[in-house]
Amino acid sequence: MEIIQATAAEVSELIQFYQVVVDHMEENAMTQWHWGKYPNEEVIRKDVEAGRMYYLREGGEIAAAVTLMIGQDPEYVPLSWTCGIRPGVFHRLAVHPSMQGAGLGGLVLDDVQQMLRRSGCDCVRCDTSVKNRAAIRLYEKMGFRACDRMSLEVTPDDVVTFDKPLKRETPIWPIRMVPAFRDGELTPWGGSRLAELYGKEAKDPHTGESMEVSCIPGLESTDPMGRKLPDLIREFGEKLVGHCVEGPFPLLLKLIDAKEQLSVQVHPDDAYAAARENGKSGKNEAWLILETPKEGGELVYGIRPGTTKQELRDACRRGEPEPLLNRIRVKPGDVCYIPAGCVHSIGSGIVLYELQDTSDVTYRFYDWDRTDGNGKKRELHLDKALDVTNLKRPLSPVRVEKAYGIKRVLTEDSFSLDLLRISGIETLPEISDFGILTVTEGELILRWAGSAIRMKAGETCLLAKNSPEMALEGIGAAALAMPG
Repeated sequence: MEIIQATAAEVSELIQFYQVVVDHMEENAMTQWHWGKYPNEEVIRKDVEAGRMYYLREGGEIAAAVTLMIGQDPEYVPLSWTCGIRPGVFHRLAVHPSMQGAGLGGLVLDDVQQMLRRSGCDCVRCDTSVKNRAAIRLYEKMGFRACDRMSLEVTPDDVVTFDKPLKRETPIWPIRMVPAFRDGELTPWGGSRLAELYGKEAKDPHTGESMEVSCIPGLESTDPMGRKLPDLIREFGEKLVGHCVEGPFPLLLKLIDAKEQLSVQVHPDDAYAAARENGKSGKNEAWLILETPKEGGELVYGIRPGTTKQELRDACRRGEPEPLLNRIRVKPGDVCYIPAGCVHSIGSGIVLYELQDTSDVTYRFYDWDRTDGNGKKRELHLDKALDVTNLKRPLSPVRVEKAYGIKRVLTEDSFSLDLLRISGIETLPEISDFGILTVTEGELILRWAGSAIRMKAGETCLLAKNSPEMALEGIGAAALAMPG
């Protein structure tokens, strides 16, 4: 069996077919369609006249019908889809009540995809009522992905939209990420600036971290439909994250609000973490300063030059390491690379962008002798911290001038970081494996063939290995991170 393009000779029969289908839906309390309002005779006739209506016969009777379009309806344009720049769409897929459950819907969809593919479409899109569980199950079984929700005048219930790539090379759209939050007792030093500056939906007054792109168990970021990043990686595979599909997701991106000074800490390298932390990875990270107090911000960035390991050890044993800490002043736009072994701490009043290896191994050196409400100090990891501290590598922040264009500020084994300052339009660099794009100032539009996403400061999109060519438009600034 194969679907056949309808002609004027089938109009009356198709009208009767849809009336029967709609009557059956209403008898079963399905309110998606109401004959005469939608669909109606005029809709069916226009579909046939435009050459968009197709049907399937079984035993001489019309058993199923569907409408195909090359391109998409205007109401589809602003929605969030997952893939494709040359869409095809199907509407009004229906199966006669006497034939439902026989697999005809799947047969029709197979034909629909083949026809759209031959017509040059690289993806297929559709929608159905949120209450139409049979249609939703069919689309999910056929490999379609739920994308977005919208309201239509012709149906009383919201509809959920679906799409599916039709070709191997179909580009994956940028994915707007919804963050998880680390807060409360986990970040007693956090505040409310992430909500104030960026509109983050943080619920705790001590919110320290907005986990923009995260595969950390229990703190996974999601897409707008609530699918967790690890699930998206499993679903899209190499098309989304390139070679990084072969192991743990390598990067973690978060925005940090340090209402109070953080503890002084250090991270191990891979070899030390693997040997001492049950095979875990070490951590390198980088900071982009976003906000500081009016008088400027202060960081602990390494140990004062000339300090020996023994001097540091003795000072720590006495509980007096502060004179040996290397302190620097920073302003918005400065970048600090924090390799494994670099002692560091974020000063009070600083909001920053932190890019790091995906690792939760941190050794706390010193916590300013603070106590909690019960008079208890936070745990220190002094022996391990001293083991991994590197006193030899000289460090200095990257002072980035506010010049328009794209500037590569870091190229390290773990990751690269580009800073973009936009006034007009700027094409993004080619994405290697995947990219993480965060708007840091203003409001920018991320554009690609056929669509766009408006991004405000503090918002992040995950860019796929198989992305379309993209550009940023507007006035503002952004950071683009990619794996090393």
